[in-house]
Amino acid sequence: MVSSTSQPPRKTQALTIGGGYSFGEVSQSKLATCHEDLQRLLNEAIKVVDFSVICGHRGEAEQTAAVRAGASKVQYPNSKHNSLPSLAVDIAPYPIDWNNAERFAHLQGVVRGIAHVMGIKIRLGGDWDMDGDITDQKFTDWPHIELVQD
Repeated sequence: MVSSTSQPPRKTQALTIGGGYSFGEVSQSKLATCHEDLQRLLNEAIKVVDFSVICGHRGEAEQTAAVRAGASKVQYPNSKHNSLPSLAVDIAPYPIDWNNAERFAHLQGVVRGIAHVMGIKIRLGGDWDMDGDITDQKFTDWPHIELVQD
């Protein structure tokens, strides 16, 4: 005979994509130097994947140092990092492993998808020509994201 005891209703949970991460104070302060669209974009992306904001605005000394270190090809004041608010931002998956291109590519893919949904046009340092092919770049700058203005 089948028991007719009732079971308590199941609790349902909202589907959460990713880990619901949040920025630390240093990332927040760097992001605050960026254009409002970059702030909105990355505040959505952090809900999906964990990453740090490495750089927003760069003054002349920081830009010169980035060029000397090979992290940028653009002299001050011509980088999108040099405007205030910054039209570019550098981010890295957390925890940071500068040699793990796959994690950077994944992060850029997540950000690209969110930007598309939000209607924010961006260029990624892993796909400068914006053709979707990350293997045809002469200079790959995995952390870099910049706004494309028409």
